[in-house]
Amino acid sequence: MKDVLEEILSSLHVVALPLTTKFRGIDLRETAIFQGPFGWGEFAPFLEYDDVESRPWLESAIEQAFSDRPTLHRNWIPINGTIPATNSQSEIETLVDHYSGAKVFKVKVGNALQEDLVRVARVRSCAPQAKIRLDVNGAWSFDEALRNIRAFYGEVVGEALEYVEQPVATLDELRLLKEKLQIDVKIAGDEILRKARDPFAIDLKSAVDVLMLKVAPLGGIKRSLELARHHGIPVVVSSALESAVGISHGLRLAASLENLEYACGLATGVLFTHDLGTHTIVNGEIEVKEISPEGIERYEVSAERLEWWKDRIKRIWQVMS
Repeated sequence: MKDVLEEILSSLHVVALPLTTKFRGIDLRETAIFQGPFGWGEFAPFLEYDDVESRPWLESAIEQAFSDRPTLHRNWIPINGTIPATNSQSEIETLVDHYSGAKVFKVKVGNALQEDLVRVARVRSCAPQAKIRLDVNGAWSFDEALRNIRAFYGEVVGEALEYVEQPVATLDELRLLKEKLQIDVKIAGDEILRKARDPFAIDLKSAVDVLMLKVAPLGGIKRSLELARHHGIPVVVSSALESAVGISHGLRLAASLENLEYACGLATGVLFTHDLGTHTIVNGEIEVKEISPEGIERYEVSAERLEWWKDRIKRIWQVMS
């Protein structure tokens, strides 16, 4: 195992990729990539994540670079467009155009309701035939969720609302919300799974209808597949704002699922002004393929930042060992 750590550190590159607009409050995405015998892996926990929360991200990256690929059931993956928390008409129009042929759009909401309603309405005006997903990241209280979901459904989206992702934070609130909502809206779970101390131990029945799978925060493709089988709920594979290297493994997870009922949130490369590779969207789908990163030197961080990431990896490695 020591040889694996040495191989990771010796091939490690850290880049800061610029975003087209702020996403999660950042306009530069720092991420680390390294090479192993099976290709490139990406280690991209957000900078504020501690070592415990970052551990599955490193386990996933090691799997990517040092393990064989899973069996695939499809070569093309349908995608949703992702719209960040902007109300700029021009930005929304440009983003919608970039998601060529997408039939579903996920819109970030959870701040001021009226601003969120305007944002969703503008996406609807640009893509009137598309389904809409609302991504709340657990930001609403229970009462806000009841009121806001009804407002979105009644005023803007109607039956085009495919699901609301993590409207409230806790499992009990999710269950109560489904009981009290009184309109036919599906609820998707994200943080409720990936931030759980033991994601196999939680009981999602009567709480969520759709389960979000993100390769890196869940510890890799193999573990994500095990979670999907364990919970037996329809899934959506989504990104954690990785570069094209990490997205290639998200696509591979989606391709390795026996059943894939929903479009996946794996087109977030559109949110970068520059990426380490290209996943071209064709008629609302992306092809599953290996990525060899390009343009690393242009966006490499300083020597001090590189050492910071190396120290981070070494600390997490000690916990894993």
